[in-house]
Parts: sequence; structure tokens; C-alpha cells
Amino acid sequence: MRLRLREEKHRRDGQRLAGSELFGGLGERELRVVEAFAHERRFLAGEVVFDAGEEGQALYVIVAGRVAVHADSQATALAELGPGAFFGEMGLLDDVPRSAQVRAVEPSTLVVLPRTDFERLMASHARIASSISLQLARHLGRRLRAMLGDSA
Repeated sequence: MRLRLREEKHRRDGQRLAGSELFGGLGERELRVVEAFAHERRFLAGEVVFDAGEEGQALYVIVAGRVAVHADSQATALAELGPGAFFGEMGLLDDVPRSAQVRAVEPSTLVVLPRTDFERLMASHARIASSISLQLARHLGRRLRAMLGDSA
């Protein structure tokens, strides 16, 4: 019973998202605002979070567990992500279908921020949305530089 109460308190306090670099610039109050727009989903080991080709509609933050990113039907994972990591960010930015499949490697808890809710967050809390957008841009910039082989 105590553990459940503690988990509920952490949810109310925005602690589920506090460990993610995406929300690193936000304070406790701002994290609670974001939490109000997000939804929690749990996945079993091996369960598909989304498939390549699906419409991208949300960003996912890993609270617990691990997921693997697979290109199409390749058995070897392109990446494995753990707590604090986020993925599916392009789903917030455009209407292009997903480029990869993401599957839970172990039982995982994810916080989902749908595009429609992110747009509502932008309209009602511009400063918070701006901070998240800046972190997204930095993340995408790092990823692009890594792909190009430039560490600068």
C-alpha cells in the first residue's frame, strides 16, 4: 500500500518525466503541467509500441524498462533505449509515417504525449512548450551531427 501511495505521489509531482533530458529545463510545477497532458502506457516484453509505416502521432518517454528500435523487419536492433530516453519525437513534428518499429525488450512503462495534446500544451503553456521544443531541436541536431560523423 505504501509503495502504491509513493508511486502516486511521484506521478503527481511530475517525477515520471524528471529523469528525461527532454524535460530537463522544467521545474517541478511545469513538469506537473506536462504530466496533465500525458498518458501512461505499460508494455509487456516483446510487445510492439508502434510499427514502421504507422502514422506518427505521439512522443514516448521511457519511465521504466527498455525498448528496442528496429528498421523494418531486421532482427538486429538499431538502438536500445532505457529510462529517461524518449523516441517518436518526429510524431510531434510532422505527419510522416514511422520509419522504424519500436518493441519493448522487457516490461516497460512509457509516458505518451500525443501530438494533439502537445498542440494544446503549446496553446495554453507557451513557455513550457517552447522549452520542450528547444530540447527537441537540440536532440535532433545532435542526432544529425552523429549521422554525419561530426562531433562538433
